[in-house]
Amino acid sequence: MVTVEELFAIDALLSAEEREIRDTVAAFAAQRLRPHIADWFEAGTFPAREIAPELGKLGLLGMHLDGYGCAGMSATAYGLACQELEAVDSGVRSMVSVQGSLAMTAIHKFGSEEQKQRWLPDMAAGAALGCFGLTEPDFGSNPGGMRTRAKRDGDDWVLNGSKMWITNGSVADVAVVWAYAEDGDAKPVVRGFLVPAGTPGFTAREMHRKLSLRASITAELDFDDVRLPADAVLPESRGLSSPLACLSEARFGIIFGALGAARDCLGATIEYARSREVFDKPLAAYQLTQGKLADMALELGKGQLLAVHLGRLKDRGEISAEQISAGKLNSTREAIAIARECRTILGANGITLDYPVLRHANNLESVLTYEGTAEVHQLVLGKALTDANAFR
Repeated sequence: MVTVEELFAIDALLSAEEREIRDTVAAFAAQRLRPHIADWFEAGTFPAREIAPELGKLGLLGMHLDGYGCAGMSATAYGLACQELEAVDSGVRSMVSVQGSLAMTAIHKFGSEEQKQRWLPDMAAGAALGCFGLTEPDFGSNPGGMRTRAKRDGDDWVLNGSKMWITNGSVADVAVVWAYAEDGDAKPVVRGFLVPAGTPGFTAREMHRKLSLRASITAELDFDDVRLPADAVLPESRGLSSPLACLSEARFGIIFGALGAARDCLGATIEYARSREVFDKPLAAYQLTQGKLADMALELGKGQLLAVHLGRLKDRGEISAEQISAGKLNSTREAIAIARECRTILGANGITLDYPVLRHANNLESVLTYEGTAEVHQLVLGKALTDANAFR
């Protein structure tokens, strides 16, 4: 037997350090996360406060950032870590992505030195959690339509609005909130604001009754005349390009992460098919089963090759937003197809939490949607190919 990684010689493309990071994260995930993930998913909970310091000790929070207690690892190493975390559950990788690629990246890229010193070391250690407030109840794919506003009042800002589908929102120590800043007669422009938990007028309510990403904390944020000092604004943030730059970082992690979920589905399915007997021989010995497994392995392997290639481009500073869109679209689309196909091989057993495939499939419904829906990424690629904007 060979694994997909062996079939496509993935390790030959990685450095010794990258393989060590991948294997370290895989070992942690197997020991600390995998034994509990089905129970967390069923209960609709995740012990973020407990797990975050352990992730921080491994250097996984903001691991692609430099300084301020961050590990300063390569983009490819970060992607491989995301792959191992999402092989356990998309909710785990989502927590790490939101902490590092969204909240910490926003502060690192657009914050003042004082803001960086105040928040980044604790966030890298997992002692403080962050969230990223961009999506609103009526504005997902069109973030530029957001209604959240921050108005100048003397030296302060007064923030009003709401955000929805915010990972880590109800447990975060600080929320990075994006709003149209209205300053006198100047045209409103999107700015980022740091809103600490407990600020008067700021409430975060955990969302329940989810059928996807159940082992993840999701919240709705409300801002009712939240008064913030002048130094709450991220000084280098200006325009929608600021939050979109953070989203590109998160999308890159998904390119690798979604393939981790697919790999876990395929591995569990191969193991099941080899041991399950149907009409007096293993399910794996039937041509239809082998055909399905071969097709899934092919798509998984191609996705991994693309992910590593994009990682190398990012490490050289040569990657484009369109290339990230291509990777995110491919990985999520193929991963959810693999999860669904694996379920057919497992039959009725595939719908239980004794096996990971339907849990992954449910999670991937969210991964397919957030950080830009599949349709949005299709249009990004379509515009790049035709130079015609189909968004409006």
